[in-house]
Amino acid sequence: MQYDGLAWAFVLIAVLAVLVAARILFDRHWFLGWLRGCAGLAFIAVAVLLALVARDLLSYSPLSEERPIVTLSFHREGPQQFKVKLLEGNDERTVDLAGDLWQLDARIMQWKGLGSLIGLAPGYRLQALSGRFLAIEQQYRARRVPLADGKYRVDLWRWLRDGRHDLLLFEPKAGRVTFLPMADDAVFAVRYGPAGLSAEPLNQAATQALKDWN
Repeated sequence: MQYDGLAWAFVLIAVLAVLVAARILFDRHWFLGWLRGCAGLAFIAVAVLLALVARDLLSYSPLSEERPIVTLSFHREGPQQFKVKLLEGNDERTVDLAGDLWQLDARIMQWKGLGSLIGLAPGYRLQALSGRFLAIEQQYRARRVPLADGKYRVDLWRWLRDGRHDLLLFEPKAGRVTFLPMADDAVFAVRYGPAGLSAEPLNQAATQALKDWN
């Protein structure tokens, strides 16, 4: 809920910026009209930017150490071909993945300063699920399945990380479960802890796959 609230706060600021812009642009007095026009357009640009940031923030969910952020169930469709069901809270989706191993990438928004002091939960967004082949000559068949909607025009996490910004609020982090074996009927739970993301086998098929892999 806290990320929804933060997103709506950005929306509210964006609406206020639009109202200020309208007041400036539609004032009947033309004195310093050009300056007012530039100021009005600047407020509109700020409003659009804040709305896009709000839209991006809505794609994040609070992290919890008590429950898994996602559960992955694998079903073999053919040689090195799997259907993977991802259960994230109440949301379920299925993707096709080829290979012998799987890897999950996520983005983490860690709170800093006051947010951390009052105990606000970090946020996360799943980014991609990747397959990998053990045989080098098969690697050309490996694919990366995006899990985040590509329509987000403003990428706050990327801007913070690449520009080394933090807005005194967030510390952007990359989360990853490194390549683990895929097996028919195997089920893994991905959890977040002090060491980052980790995968836990939930059934015998997954446990046996890890034993064989190790």
